[in-house]
Amino acid sequence: MNIKLFFSATAMAMLLGACASAPMGDPAQDATLKTFKAPAQGAGIYIYRNEIIGAGVKMDVAVDGEPLGYTVAQTYLYTEVTPGKHKITSEAENTSTLEIDAKPGTLIYVWQEVKAGFLYARNKLQEVGAQEGRAGVSESKLAVAK
Repeated sequence: MNIKLFFSATAMAMLLGACASAPMGDPAQDATLKTFKAPAQGAGIYIYRNEIIGAGVKMDVAVDGEPLGYTVAQTYLYTEVTPGKHKITSEAENTSTLEIDAKPGTLIYVWQEVKAGFLYARNKLQEVGAQEGRAGVSESKLAVAK
């Protein structure tokens, strides 16, 4: 078997392999957060991962250098921040960084796109619109933030 084919098959097996799990948030809090009500003074940030690919890989998420938690397939994290610029970082095989400008009384939706990597999954953080973000969060479950 050629070495490239071997590594490709191994990487794909790891991406589709055993599912990792994250501690799940309270179902009542999950339902409340899915009403998508923005905080009056600050801004709410949803960071969601609604894909199944890379299910076996936990991806650490931090906001402004402070650990928020980690995602696995079909989960999301939520946090509230003060108005202004903030940096979201996600760690997988790579590090993805997204800078946002939080306005008071708004919700920000960040999609953590999962991509195939060399050894395990890679990720890319992308800010998305409200309609796409609400749909992605709605098909995911709340993971416990640290």
